[in-house]
Amino acid sequence: MDKLISSRCNLQHWPDSYVLPPESRPGEEEFALCEVIPVIDLGQDRAENVQQVLKAGQEFGFFQLTNHGVSKKLMIDVLEVAEEFFELPIEDKASVYSEDPKRSCRLYTSIDYDKEKVHFWRDSLRHPCHPVDEHIRCWPEKPARYRELLGKYSVEVRKLSMLLLELIGEGLGQESGFFERGELNRVQLMALNCYPPCPNPSLTLGLPRHGDVNLITVLLQGPVHGLQVLNDGQWLALQPLPDAFVINIGLALQIISNGKLRSAEHRVTTNRTSARTTVTTFIHPSGDCLVEPAKVIINNHNPPLYRSFLYKDFLSTYIVDTYEGKPPLKRYTL
Repeated sequence: MDKLISSRCNLQHWPDSYVLPPESRPGEEEFALCEVIPVIDLGQDRAENVQQVLKAGQEFGFFQLTNHGVSKKLMIDVLEVAEEFFELPIEDKASVYSEDPKRSCRLYTSIDYDKEKVHFWRDSLRHPCHPVDEHIRCWPEKPARYRELLGKYSVEVRKLSMLLLELIGEGLGQESGFFERGELNRVQLMALNCYPPCPNPSLTLGLPRHGDVNLITVLLQGPVHGLQVLNDGQWLALQPLPDAFVINIGLALQIISNGKLRSAEHRVTTNRTSARTTVTTFIHPSGDCLVEPAKVIINNHNPPLYRSFLYKDFLSTYIVDTYEGKPPLKRYTL
């Protein structure tokens, strides 16, 4: 528990174990908040939304989403209860703290604290959330409204995620319900992240450069920025929009689309004066799901770029390759 950054009394102390190698540091450069990453109004015509989502996925791998149907009050309440959780006394978080990465509901710090050479300025609570009834009993009991609010939120974000996958399926020419068949969207994980104020943001990161392994990711964030997206070799600092979700394409969806959609690498920077709290939802296939380029896309003019594999095997190699700094798709590319 003493490893958690959010539970330390004096964050002005700067441990050397958080100092990144010079080539990995964000440095002193000021990144202007970027307005070029697409903002999609989901209240527009469906056919237009299909084209907008596909275009954003092709060009950036990221977009922000407004008029998405999730209530503003629920979004505010969920961020508030996430902040309340990280502010709890250590003894109230002890029941969910674990250094075992296989534990389903787990509070931990950095990424893999005991194995990594350099740590990252983040605490995270991660747990499964679909179906809610199967998992809610392992969630934290405090704050008192955690289970109720996060349960409602999980259901609403799943509805939104399934709608986005429907739009993407339409854009790729798939039959209706493609992403609902089998085990393609079976797993839904949620991560509550706390990035406390950092005494020297130029030397460390909240999360390193990476691409998400899953299908799609739905990010809820407050007004404090920190997310940066790599585009054409430049880091773009994403401007948080009120009441909007940030959506990004995962590596599994890049493969299913045969590269038509791309998973953009991204990272999280820290802030000297303000804590940043986020709630992230990941939609994954089940471990035994076969992931491969969709057959409707493949033809003589568009051959498969990736080979087929079981998702659980991809998860295993993704962890190894990411840890070793290797491109996680290289071994699956034809």
